Amino acid sequence: MEKDEIIAFVSDLEGVLALTPKPGDGMPELAWGDAFFYYSPDGVIPANIQPFATVVTKNYPDDEASRLDRPGAYRVNVAAGKDAFVEWTGHTPREPATTDPSVADTVIAHPVYGTQGWLAVVNPGPRTETALRGLLRKAYELARARYERRAED
Repeated sequence: MEKDEIIAFVSDLEGVLALTPKPGDGMPELAWGDAFFYYSPDGVIPANIQPFATVVTKNYPDDEASRLDRPGAYRVNVAAGKDAFVEWTGHTPREPATTDPSVADTVIAHPVYGTQGWLAVVNPGPRTETALRGLLRKAYELARARYERRAED
């Protein structure tokens, strides 16, 4: 899957706010070229809410293990929940990851946010395309459910 395909897939889900920072839009330069997805049917960045998925195209400070400084490398990060995390990694988020975080086309524990139950895929391809779509849908459903619970309160 190409980065633009992933961005289009998630952006097309109902109520998704997709942020794709670029020069001149007021977003930090570090985020330029990346994508951040929120469930926000009103189109406003939710306060104090993490995105449910991101696509990053470069190393961030303290997040270099995926080696996104390689040409064409990017990583899709997904908050698909604890059950999906255990299903894909074989361990709880608190346990240390054993998979190389730079391996391509493999569902792995996020190298930084794995302890919070995030999964990741570097350069998704044929092995992970179907799984990644499912994980992104699951993360979307969880984000939507959280939004609806908050709206009820």
